[in-house]
Amino acid sequence: MISFWTRLLNLIAPPICPVCGSRLSANEQLLCGKCNLHLPRTYFSRQPYDNELAKTFWVLLPIERATAFFYYEAHSEVSQLIYQLKYRHHPETGRILGRMVAREIIGDGFFEGIDMIIPVPLAKKRLRERGYNQSMEIARGVSEITGLPIADHVVRRKKFVESQTKKDRWQRKENVKDMFSLEDAAAIHDKHVLLIDDVVTTGATIVACGEELKKAEGIRISVLSLGFVKGNN
Repeated sequence: MISFWTRLLNLIAPPICPVCGSRLSANEQLLCGKCNLHLPRTYFSRQPYDNELAKTFWVLLPIERATAFFYYEAHSEVSQLIYQLKYRHHPETGRILGRMVAREIIGDGFFEGIDMIIPVPLAKKRLRERGYNQSMEIARGVSEITGLPIADHVVRRKKFVESQTKKDRWQRKENVKDMFSLEDAAAIHDKHVLLIDDVVTTGATIVACGEELKKAEGIRISVLSLGFVKGNN
């Protein structure tokens, strides 16, 4: 049930849909019904072993399964969800979207057999600037629905590098080379981990992080992201 204080706050400062800008009703959260209906969902969780995202990692990184919530295109209306999460200081957007995607794909059996969640870490400099790790916020939302624990101590991002946004495939790969460091191999020994990121374009960041995680014996890796950039494979 929606509390009195929530209703009062919504009356004073009504939340708006970040995609279309319309006012949200009392029963809507983050997205209005129309934008939620038209969100360009990928439905990758229905074929988690063989889809466009999974194929991004073929040859590059052995993964168990992969899914993304929606197709992402820079400067599109839907991209406002990611901009709000990463650049407009709305960590709650990540948690809400994490819960949304988890609720929608849990019935597909995507989380079966997974032992823990590992959000792709941020460098300390970026974490100080932003105040939070967007991948961690998504992971928290997923964890709330699935009950899977979050292991945020396993891998560390060693350094701050330039944004990946304007780089091509090979520049992205070089930009994240040797970026991560495995800190607790014992915690993921013989475990199936779910690596979570906000958007996958070429997959370079996931591959770099996954390569470091692979140093742990018997590890299996699956991938979940909010957005997937189509046509970059």
